[in-house]
Amino acid sequence: MNWNAIVEKVAPYVVKIETPTGHGTGFLCLYNQNKSFLGIATARHVVSYADEWQQPIRIQHYPSSTTKFMREDDRTILSDPYTDSSVILFSPGELGLPQDLIPLLPGSASLAIGTEIGWLGYPGLAANTLCFFSGNVSARRDHSYLIDGVAINGVSGGPVIYSNDTDGVQFIGTVSAYMSNRATGDVLPGLAIAQDVSHFHDTISFIKNLDEAREKKQAQVSEADTPANTEPSPEPKA
Repeated sequence: MNWNAIVEKVAPYVVKIETPTGHGTGFLCLYNQNKSFLGIATARHVVSYADEWQQPIRIQHYPSSTTKFMREDDRTILSDPYTDSSVILFSPGELGLPQDLIPLLPGSASLAIGTEIGWLGYPGLAANTLCFFSGNVSARRDHSYLIDGVAINGVSGGPVIYSNDTDGVQFIGTVSAYMSNRATGDVLPGLAIAQDVSHFHDTISFIKNLDEAREKKQAQVSEADTPANTEPSPEPKA
């Protein structure tokens, strides 16, 4: 797996999410139809406190050296506590994110045990540096993957990525937690937990339905504004 090429492709989609109490990682997962707003996927626990207490959030996009500062009224956060997943919806402004999207792993698909995957994030020990990690799928559990790899504070919400020759690069989930092995009393290597992309698929469907509803409503308004009889009046006969 050529991880260097994969990271170069994915890095422009990754952002650092800062709140008054800490930071995490996120990635671009959706645009609405006319690109008047976008969605940043992350772990719910990265933004839940700021969302509950209506605190500001700052999005840092290092590849373009752009920043988006948002108060509570500037964004909408759709969360799923069960999967520790959130999508931050907001107007892109000057944020220099790509105009296209990297696809999510289809909802019906699941990676096999042993599959090599990678993940990206801004760890607390190098808070301004996007770092790469890799490991293998150890097990599938409900809406999450157990991974033989490391998840460091600050990387929460970062994209978990997979690539093959057929489908190319895909987002398969978000970093959610790390379970240390404390069976002997000492902290030993454990397992990372990545939530799958089910909440993000649901959010994309919701936004698509909103777009379609707006389009339908606009079409109805346009139709209502059009005169019922647009045929020209017949010329009077001599």
